[in-house]
Amino acid sequence: MEYRNVGGSGLRVSELCLGTMTFGNESDEPTSHAILDRYVEAGGNFVDTADVYAGGASEEIVGRWLATRQRDSLVVATKAFWFTGDGPNDNGAGRKHLIAAVHASLRRLRTDYIDLYQLHCFDETTPIEETLSTLDQLVRSGLVRHLGVSNYAAWQLQRSVDVARFRGWEPFVAAQPLYNLIDRDIETELVPVCRNEGVGIIPWSPMRGGWLTGKYRRGMTAAPAGTRWEGDKQPWLGNWQDSVDERVWRVTDALIAVAEESGHTPARVALRWLLQRPGVTAPIVGARTVEQLGDNLGATGWALDDKQLERLTAAGDQPLPYPHGYLAGSPRRRS
Repeated sequence: MEYRNVGGSGLRVSELCLGTMTFGNESDEPTSHAILDRYVEAGGNFVDTADVYAGGASEEIVGRWLATRQRDSLVVATKAFWFTGDGPNDNGAGRKHLIAAVHASLRRLRTDYIDLYQLHCFDETTPIEETLSTLDQLVRSGLVRHLGVSNYAAWQLQRSVDVARFRGWEPFVAAQPLYNLIDRDIETELVPVCRNEGVGIIPWSPMRGGWLTGKYRRGMTAAPAGTRWEGDKQPWLGNWQDSVDERVWRVTDALIAVAEESGHTPARVALRWLLQRPGVTAPIVGARTVEQLGDNLGATGWALDDKQLERLTAAGDQPLPYPHGYLAGSPRRRS
């Protein structure tokens, strides 16, 4: 597995990040530890969790495994923001909650420091100076090494970068957005901000909830039984009726065709496409079993050629919203 710097920082991570949202939910502790073992054996060093996953159980499972490993050889990322209790300060990005949240995560993870501490969302109810100064304090105290965000709009990230730079505070070096062959909204504004400001992109849901694994084919009128798209099991991605259109099937067709042509599974091709996108540091792969992880690990060690990349990208292209489409066609832009 290759290693990449996270944005403009000196932190080096494996090109695939292991997500642990399944730990304590679909995957019990022995299975979760087996997944972690397999990932590290393959050269992975980057593990992502959050205090809200499985009500804190994910961090605890990772922590018990981490206690048996050489801590400094691994990069551990976690997140804070969502509700962790019933009190008025048990959520958000205010100073009181963030300081309590980081200490709680450290206890569950059984570690003295967190390599990458991320905010799950932008907090519109807290002054940005309070949030950023608190995060800067956590880095200066040694409890946190680097900072990141997730689910930020481009303007929220840019504002955060600008305020931190003006104040001389620790900058964000990573952004964790929804990004895959189908969900490409971030390419319009967030990706340019990240590339311009040295913020590494760590995409979540690179398989789009299993859609890009090859299970779904044109002509289907409903999700297969037992899959995540059956019913309303993943509201953060939408339901079947609202998520299936001609563009989705066009991407699916291209993915399956390139997979057959390249001799790799659709899941590996989807991950490989992300790995070769500008600004991407490491897609987050989640797995319920060791076997699922094994298929994802097969996305490393090879590359899509230019024609395959162009075919996959073109299948999911969308008209640019104003003013991006207008600016893209201006004479000055073309020159």
